[in-house]
Amino acid sequence: MPLYEHIFLSRQDVSAQQVEDLTKTYSDLLSENGGKVAKTEYWGVKSLSYRINKNRKAHYTLMNIDAPAAAVAEMERQMRINEDVLRFMTIRVDELEETPSVMMQKRDERSDRGDRGPRGPRRS
Repeated sequence: MPLYEHIFLSRQDVSAQQVEDLTKTYSDLLSENGGKVAKTEYWGVKSLSYRINKNRKAHYTLMNIDAPAAAVAEMERQMRINEDVLRFMTIRVDELEETPSVMMQKRDERSDRGDRGPRGPRRS
């Protein structure tokens, strides 16, 4: 089966629990149509580069998918209907990443900022 990376943006005013429910709904839809979701990552609420339907921020979610094209097409059709989904993008890839995505690695690096070391001498 083909492999895909799928990212979707949800409105900022929905809760994180509702985003999880959306992710589960789409995962179940893929499973019913003969596919499976290898990995999901919730990246949190991030600022958008430009307004989309009067939203300045959105919930970002990544899904690594192993499913037939018809299942992915049906999931995208359902996303177009859903008002909580602002945008989505599906890319076919040769292989799925098993490690955390770059966005999740960035988040881990930010938590280690406490050990920057001593500051240099202050200028007057």
